Amino acid sequence: MDLNLQPLAAACFSSKRPFTAGDRIVSYLVGSAESGVLRYDVMADQAGFSPPGIVACRWTHVFKPRAKDENPERTLKLSAENLFLVLADPATEPTPDNERLVRFLALMLERKKLLRARGRTADGTRDVYEHPRTKQRYEVASGEMTREFFLAVQEQLSVLVGTPRSGPVSGQDAPQAPAMV
Repeated sequence: MDLNLQPLAAACFSSKRPFTAGDRIVSYLVGSAESGVLRYDVMADQAGFSPPGIVACRWTHVFKPRAKDENPERTLKLSAENLFLVLADPATEPTPDNERLVRFLALMLERKKLLRARGRTADGTRDVYEHPRTKQRYEVASGEMTREFFLAVQEQLSVLVGTPRSGPVSGQDAPQAPAMV
């Protein structure tokens, strides 16, 4: 899953005020039929802001100005790995929707060997994963994999990558999700 998105904006989308180091920013990934997937960055105090389209996910973080030697072209490509690293970053304030998406991305990236499972936290409520390239560890909410969980994740992902093709696949009925016990 790769998406090409614009990098973090230099100014608030709604107020047009430039961000300064330490500002709390809320970033939204929003899907729309006309524009595809767009990123909106606004000051956290812009409580009335409602982005146009369907919000796939949002996260709150502290603004850090780009380093002069940073390659902005490299940050344009948003992969599943990059999305996980942004949403699972300890500095990012979690939301229920983001936690669900982070959990799904962790499972997917573990399967692709881009993350390594390292057990559970002492209280057993969170799974610990390690990102081999950076050696950074991430705690991800654990829980049951229910049909509702996968349907909610599918809805979030459909905003980012488009809705799945409906109807028969190769003349057969589309496969049904396995029943979760």
